[in-house]
Amino acid sequence: MKLTRPLLILLAIVVLAGGYFYFADSSDDSGQSNLLVSVKEGPLLVTIHASGELQAKRSEKIKGPDGLRSVGLYRVTIEDLIPEGTVVKEGDYVASLDKTELDEKIKESQTEIDKIETQLDQIRIDTAIEMRGLRDQLINLKFSLEDKKLSMELSKYEPQAIQKQAQLDMEKSEREYAQLENKLILTREKSIAKVGEIDASYRQQEHKLNRLLGFQKKMTIMAPKDGMVIYIRNWNGKRGPGSQISGWDATVAELPDLSEMMTMAYINEVDISKVMPGQNARITVDAFPGKEFQGLVVTKANIGEQIRNYDTKVFEVIVILQEQDSLLRPAMTTGISITVDSIGTCLQIPLEAIQSDSLSFVFKKTRTGFIKQEVVTGPSTDIDISIALGLSKNDMVSLNAPSHADDLEFVYLDQDEKRQMIQELENALTRRIKAQQVIARSVKQENLQSKDTGGSTFIIF
Repeated sequence: MKLTRPLLILLAIVVLAGGYFYFADSSDDSGQSNLLVSVKEGPLLVTIHASGELQAKRSEKIKGPDGLRSVGLYRVTIEDLIPEGTVVKEGDYVASLDKTELDEKIKESQTEIDKIETQLDQIRIDTAIEMRGLRDQLINLKFSLEDKKLSMELSKYEPQAIQKQAQLDMEKSEREYAQLENKLILTREKSIAKVGEIDASYRQQEHKLNRLLGFQKKMTIMAPKDGMVIYIRNWNGKRGPGSQISGWDATVAELPDLSEMMTMAYINEVDISKVMPGQNARITVDAFPGKEFQGLVVTKANIGEQIRNYDTKVFEVIVILQEQDSLLRPAMTTGISITVDSIGTCLQIPLEAIQSDSLSFVFKKTRTGFIKQEVVTGPSTDIDISIALGLSKNDMVSLNAPSHADDLEFVYLDQDEKRQMIQELENALTRRIKAQQVIARSVKQENLQSKDTGGSTFIIF
């Protein structure tokens, strides 16, 4: 035992000294320091990063009155809206809409009704006067006709010419009487038709007024069910007090279902081809540093769009959270890492260690200095890159170019081994892509409510 301890101490000193001369002396002959790293072995996860915003998978829309366009209201201002995040019960007050334009239309409709009532009274008075005049004329003609009949009776003792004249006078009076009777009937029918036309306009305006008065009550918005009020968000920002709703989209706010959450992100057109439904994702929430949630890519847009604050076209991607937390709320900012490729185990080095000059190589440290070692690379992350051929585990490579780098020996790979390895990498990538495509095809689609438009959109989950 007494001899063992000194031997162990001596062995440790030898190892430390060897390690110092092999690893610690990272300076070359010119005195330049080189940043050395060791080739490590382990799993490699290729991820795409994006920021997003939490949303409820489903939500109940809190809408303004239906049929705004039918009463001539195309845009209505939200006059008041309770603070976002307020928990309400069914029937509680949520918002009120500006009634200024509606009140003006009510006044206009009432004025029109008053005008029609005046016209109706006027036509009734005019008709009554005209009908009375015709009746008086009819009475007078009746007396005249009786007088003509009497004259004809008295003329039978007169000469033939006088009798003929008396008969003609009587026939003329009868004709005038019949004509006046017919005129009275036509005048009555005409007045009835005119009154009916005005009365129809009156009923139409009265119906419009009743609809407008009904809308007055609907301009105060109540909660359709229990929940937490969340403001609507669209390309123009939040829809809060002072914003407007339209006759096409009368949504004032929404009551999200907090039991199922999702996050939406925008992926640039360079990376979108790597994203597929069914891929796993890690989600962080800015409000809760250190907490991480598992997610699943459920859909990606087929067409890119130009979004504010993005330099290039981006594609919408939706990720469903596979675990829930009572602290999560809509509109919270999220960080999303989508795993687009994974390798169980491989050799890895930092990405900046790779040098390119028609061939990929690294500055590999040897016992006598550095060499340029050709390598075959595989998938990479933002930090590391996999090495398929050219290095071994625990080899040391330099992150920066040593002095006199141009004079260093270049060690080439065996061309047959290189071609074979490149083919194996391509085959492995094809297998992984096919496996992801199978997963993507296995998911089903469900018709879910769209957040922005109030309509429907298909998303996969």
